[in-house]
Amino acid sequence: MHIILLSGGSGKRLWPLSNDIRSKQFIKLFRTGDGEYESMVQRMYRQIMAVDPGAQVTIATSKTQVSSIHNQLGGEVSVCVEPCRRDTFPAIALASVYLHDVKKVSGEEPVVVCPVDPYVERDYFEAVKRLGEVAAGGEANLVLMGMEPTYPSEKYGYIIPADKGPVSRVVTFKEKPDKQTAEEYIRQGALWNGGVFAYKLGYLLQKAHEYLEFEGYEDLFAKYSEVPKISFDYAVAEKEKQIRVMRFNGEWKDLGTWNTLTEAMEEACVGKAILNEECRNVHVVNELDVPVLCMGLEDVVVSASPEGILVSDKVQSSYIKPFVDEIDQQIMFAEKSWGSFRVLDATEESLTIKVTLNPGNKMNYHSHERRDEVWNVISGQGRSIIDGVENKVKTGDVIRMQAGCRHTVIADTELKIIEIQLGREISVSDKQKYEWPI
Repeated sequence: MHIILLSGGSGKRLWPLSNDIRSKQFIKLFRTGDGEYESMVQRMYRQIMAVDPGAQVTIATSKTQVSSIHNQLGGEVSVCVEPCRRDTFPAIALASVYLHDVKKVSGEEPVVVCPVDPYVERDYFEAVKRLGEVAAGGEANLVLMGMEPTYPSEKYGYIIPADKGPVSRVVTFKEKPDKQTAEEYIRQGALWNGGVFAYKLGYLLQKAHEYLEFEGYEDLFAKYSEVPKISFDYAVAEKEKQIRVMRFNGEWKDLGTWNTLTEAMEEACVGKAILNEECRNVHVVNELDVPVLCMGLEDVVVSASPEGILVSDKVQSSYIKPFVDEIDQQIMFAEKSWGSFRVLDATEESLTIKVTLNPGNKMNYHSHERRDEVWNVISGQGRSIIDGVENKVKTGDVIRMQAGCRHTVIADTELKIIEIQLGREISVSDKQKYEWPI
């Protein structure tokens, strides 16, 4: 089974835990059997492999999310990177061409496309597997998964099937309605459009060439910023005559807001938090190393991170986006392929960061022209390379680097460093990368 997971999103609806780099699918909120926490993308990837250990998963995503994906799923996971965001059809086309040209997948193979961030259980992935099998059968060019609606939602599009069979012909699509119209659609037997569908790879390659001018994967990647922005539903689904929908009536939740996300949380508090006995339906997610105390609250979500603090009525939390759009905040935490960093302090001429490198990982070999750096090793062991010279580093060591020198660090164990940047123009753009020195 070939699966394309669509990993996008700006991360604004789950502020302050999410941002442009750390979208909602990377927030670790779900407790695993061993007592640790996992994110939506980790949970979905684990569930796919549990149902089909041989599944071939490719994640279609933006450049800003690649490091988080590799950090959470490992460096071997297949990733198709969008050079820029161009809506769902170009993203799916690029990923499909990537499967054909780079991964050498036959045009006769079925491919299933899923969003990376719904909250689902094992039966969903069993249905995904069946969806691919229906597409492989060739009776339809496109097979959708339609979710049995549980209430007249105004945030989903609707699929009107021809009958109530497990797999039906699609009569028409309906845009996101108001509540009254949604009630009428449900009376007609409509299903939610959850953005899950399957096709033979060759079919999508044909559609890609109809809409986009390109010779192959490398050519499409190079001219990607010039392709038109268009949704998959508009470009393909709504125009396809040979289209079917397969019903799914298992658990499926779109955890796009704090209100819906807290419904899926197994515990009221993640992180340091205390709720008194008068609290009702209160959830706290605290990433700070200080306690949060809640007293006498009802239907409230509290979230604290280095990016900011949210205290909101759960229903009102759905309307957070325009307020977050007005916040101009430096990104204070991010996961990288080698580990993570957290900003501790920022002034006009200095930036203090706590860096954690995972064992066996290293930073890029790089230099800065407009700032000096000081590394204070607070735990672990590793090796620094400065202008080609390697030295062992351990807890308590201090390494100083002048502007212009080439440097990196390798973690032999988990390595934690307090990095102090000093300069008048501290910027992420002030970084020159070099080939690995040894």
